[in-house]
Amino acid sequence: MIASSCVLDKAGGGRVSFMPIIPKNYTREGMFSFVSYILQYHMSDQVKYLTKEGFEKLKTELHFLKTEKRKEVAWRIQQAKELGDLSENAEYTEAKNEQAFLEGRIIELENIVKNAIIIEPSTSATPSTTIRIGTRFSVKTDAGTSLALMLVGSQEANPQEGRISNESPMGKALLGHKVGDQVEIQAPKGIIAYTIQEIF
Repeated sequence: MIASSCVLDKAGGGRVSFMPIIPKNYTREGMFSFVSYILQYHMSDQVKYLTKEGFEKLKTELHFLKTEKRKEVAWRIQQAKELGDLSENAEYTEAKNEQAFLEGRIIELENIVKNAIIIEPSTSATPSTTIRIGTRFSVKTDAGTSLALMLVGSQEANPQEGRISNESPMGKALLGHKVGDQVEIQAPKGIIAYTIQEIF
């Protein structure tokens, strides 16, 4: 069984995810267990909403991992094998662990790309009157603070840049609302009211 640590993913709109803790003496059987972990927790047919830019970025990463990175890790494993006894070979164990993470990430990216829906941004020709995934908009808090935001899929969320995940509490609350609507969102410090000022 693989132990895991709980991680708060701020970039994903406050989602909680679980990251595996890989033992130093990881065995071949352990690596298969790790890949199974990836399949269980990351691989699903859930739709992933991405901007065209974000989609191309993930495709580029996937291509790099499947070509250059795989070759690099395979070379490291081969070099480590030549050092001798694998049971006490730290370099070999480390390289095999990296290979497990690499293959897990490849599986995850392939699944995201396969199930991606590209977000079509609003234009002057096709303006949006309500907040939807891909919409840029501005809101004002009940304290008078104005914020410029964009609603995006969880893969591209970054609250510090104003990119709010559609799966976050704030994203779910704002989705489908129009200019003038007031939305109340439960925050750690209490309820915050947002008034939608403009939709771009």
